[in-house]
Amino acid sequence: MTAAPGILDGVSSVLFAHAHPDDETLGSGGLIAELVARGVRVTLLTASRGERGEIVAGALPASTDPDALTRAREEELAGAVDALGIAGQYWLGEAPARSAAMPPRRYRDSGMTWIRPGLAGPADDADADALSVAPLGEVVDDVTALLLVEQPSLVISYDSGGGYGHPDHVRIRDAAVAASAALGIPFAELLEAPAADAEWFTLTEHFDVVTAALRCHASQLTVVGSDVVHSGGQREPIGTDVGLRLVEPFADRDATERGRVPAVIG
Repeated sequence: MTAAPGILDGVSSVLFAHAHPDDETLGSGGLIAELVARGVRVTLLTASRGERGEIVAGALPASTDPDALTRAREEELAGAVDALGIAGQYWLGEAPARSAAMPPRRYRDSGMTWIRPGLAGPADDADADALSVAPLGEVVDDVTALLLVEQPSLVISYDSGGGYGHPDHVRIRDAAVAASAALGIPFAELLEAPAADAEWFTLTEHFDVVTAALRCHASQLTVVGSDVVHSGGQREPIGTDVGLRLVEPFADRDATERGRVPAVIG
């Protein structure tokens, strides 16, 4: 582990904001397991059910439709939450992760398209109720509602590019940054590689926990030895290590320039 003092010192509760089921394990499973081992209360906000996720061949019946996939991914996430030791999991748009002034809603997976290997961009057929096209203010209000209930010491989500560019990753990150800033809660972004202005956590001791959580997401990936094979065939080592970088309130210049982070939250 990174030597003290550090971002996690004195933290008693952490809320992770992720876009789809399996993101919590792929992007931050090792860190979640480390926090739980430290006795930190970990909660998870999941923005969509991943309705447009590509299904691993043979993992579900050939007749599986979007509704059936939604139910499967909800069950898979529940298994991963249990494996990681997460204390509570919430769906964006449903109480308590919904503004009291608005009726419940379901944010749908926006889909994506590959711009080049490792970099995704928006799909041209996102549904009208997709997360990436929802008004940012509405999403911010929903995240804020949950933060007021949970009152975490720290909020963690993706970096400004959403990790690899998925529009849903970018949208939930931008909303989490704005909601955290409005309430004065520290926000940290996840990094896949060490950086001079960040802390790097080596968490190989949590490999077995992360692997168990990954196995729960069988519709989207397959664990083969010490590797994970995604539904699209991409293969990579199971990751546990991660970086964290604190983000100053409204200092996310890229998001501000894109017009997603408002100057005032009301």
